[in-house]
Amino acid sequence: MILPLLLLFAETHQVQPTTYYHSFDHRHPVLKRIQPGDSVATTMLDAGGYDKNGKKGSDRGNPLTGPFYVEGAEPGDALEVRIDRLRMNRNYGFTTYRIGLHALTPESVEGIYPRSYKRGAVVPEREDIVKWDIDLQTRRLKLREPKSSVHPMEFDAVPMLGCIGLAAPGVFGPTSGISGPYGGNMDYNRIGEGTTVILPVSHAGGLLFVGDAHALQGDGEPNGTGVETTMDITVTVTLRKKAALSGPRVVTPEYIISVGSQPEFVSSLDRSLRLATSDMIDWLVKDYKMEPWAAHLLVSYQGRYDVVTVAGSMALRLPKSALPR
Repeated sequence: MILPLLLLFAETHQVQPTTYYHSFDHRHPVLKRIQPGDSVATTMLDAGGYDKNGKKGSDRGNPLTGPFYVEGAEPGDALEVRIDRLRMNRNYGFTTYRIGLHALTPESVEGIYPRSYKRGAVVPEREDIVKWDIDLQTRRLKLREPKSSVHPMEFDAVPMLGCIGLAAPGVFGPTSGISGPYGGNMDYNRIGEGTTVILPVSHAGGLLFVGDAHALQGDGEPNGTGVETTMDITVTVTLRKKAALSGPRVVTPEYIISVGSQPEFVSSLDRSLRLATSDMIDWLVKDYKMEPWAAHLLVSYQGRYDVVTVAGSMALRLPKSALPR
């Protein structure tokens, strides 16, 4: 009855940060201490460090809101972070202008258009980004410029969270530009409202950070950005004791997902595929009590692989409808 009692007395904490960080480092001062089952409502800057009013609030490079210290969380546990609310709060976003060369064949690079578009098109110091208008009422996005002669470049928004992670293990303080077994800058477009992210705890309190909101992003983030913007977010954090996870897991209304989370460019995608597959087998055997051979066959015939980032991570998802009852 401990968990229901905790939830009965759970609080929602309204938090407005004044300082943002650029690494998943356990040495950062705690922004807020919370109890398991509590919720946090806060705001995030965009990836360039600008707030919802277009005012500079931090240096560029995925400024993080946090860390949030969860009482009772210890190494070996896991935090379940449910995204209850993820809402766009600004009428524009931005993206880079060209797909990264690492996502193209060498022969297609010759003669490619320049990466730069127009200096100051969105922010004074950048020349490689373009502006997207966001209609907050209709939740539609439209590229402001340049104009295509054959396509309106207008899409429905699908808000997602690029950065969500705990303080990394050991003395390592990885930047907010990369991901790893602690989560981090995963840039997985299935992490949106209604999703739960499960993360392994490496330090007392877990130390949760969030940031890098995208109004829209395709699979793999091939140009290195989503439609970067600002958002209001509410999350509820619960504690799983002695979960002994090796990396991030994600639960959506339709799927359970293992993420082979690793920094971009350090290894080929096949390594992250192996990480995701091995974790899913472990999940099915330990939590769903499947025989190992049955777990292998279930993954083989019901699994779906996602390219999370084209130079970094893969995910393996299974439909809940295919899981043992």
